[in-house]
Amino acid sequence: MRSDSHSDSYAAAGVDITAGYRAVELMARHVERTRTPGVVSGLGGFGGLFAPQVAGMERPILVSGTDGVGTKLKLAFALDRHDTVGIDCVAMCVNDIVCSGARPLFFLDYIACGKNVPERIERIVAGVAEGCVQAGAALIGGETAEMPGFYPEDEYDLAGFAVGVVDEANMLKDGARAGDVVIGLASSGVHSNGFSLVRRVFDMTPEALGREYPELGRTLGEALIEPTKIYVKPILALAEEVQVKAVSHITGGGLYENLPRALPEGLGMRIDKAAIARPAVFDLIAREGAIPERDMFNTFNMGLGMAVVVGPDDVDQALATLAAAGEPGAVIGEVTGSEGIEL
Repeated sequence: MRSDSHSDSYAAAGVDITAGYRAVELMARHVERTRTPGVVSGLGGFGGLFAPQVAGMERPILVSGTDGVGTKLKLAFALDRHDTVGIDCVAMCVNDIVCSGARPLFFLDYIACGKNVPERIERIVAGVAEGCVQAGAALIGGETAEMPGFYPEDEYDLAGFAVGVVDEANMLKDGARAGDVVIGLASSGVHSNGFSLVRRVFDMTPEALGREYPELGRTLGEALIEPTKIYVKPILALAEEVQVKAVSHITGGGLYENLPRALPEGLGMRIDKAAIARPAVFDLIAREGAIPERDMFNTFNMGLGMAVVVGPDDVDQALATLAAAGEPGAVIGEVTGSEGIEL
């Protein structure tokens, strides 16, 4: 800690500089877990330094993605549970960039809070570090901004961005054709999208979130806080074995919005809803909120975390590779010769 850095006037205004130093000390061990060979700098500098390994690539392409956790944070506040939302933050970024075939290199986070409570910041960053480990990315920097009067003392916002790299020849883009097969990878639940609607259906109070539902096998809060699954390593393993023609990350807007983003113009998909293993939490949301099925599929992932397109001859190998990578897939549909999503 910088013992000579302290401002009584700034502290009186609500910003405790020394709390920031303490938070960095607490998070250091979590950041160290994410260290990879490309990391050049440590914590405390003005920028995170990273030396990418691009040997063997003819034309390295950097792929970046940025996102936040959104209003799922209201759930974390209500539960006083802060160790998983960092995983969500990383997942929302790295799952996007792997859709291009990019291997994540590094991640930076941004935490803005009403009051810097070092132990709470540590729990948040512990989740970020866990997400980075799952994605194979290094956490090389970030920012914690104490903003009294802007955020309530017990609330914060969390966002970040990831940068990855892929050889241009191996990028996943515009490869799908009519007749190709769609393989679905299961979600872990609601992930980190649609929580504005979730919060209209359920009260974000400890009492409501502590209620146990038989179909969930746990409390509502435990089901909703389940972090977003990170698919980076299975997708990259799959791309090593078969020609992956397209990948879609199912985020806000559900299947109707995200599946077309992976397709060339003029193509669509026919999806068998029954082939998607739907977590019980979605049926509970639909029932308690009286939400039409069409709206559910246009808001939530409905059990489909990622959709991967491969040729018909590669289906068996693709399923075997995914299973070996610890992420079993299922055939859920096919690419069609007309635009639109049929469910």
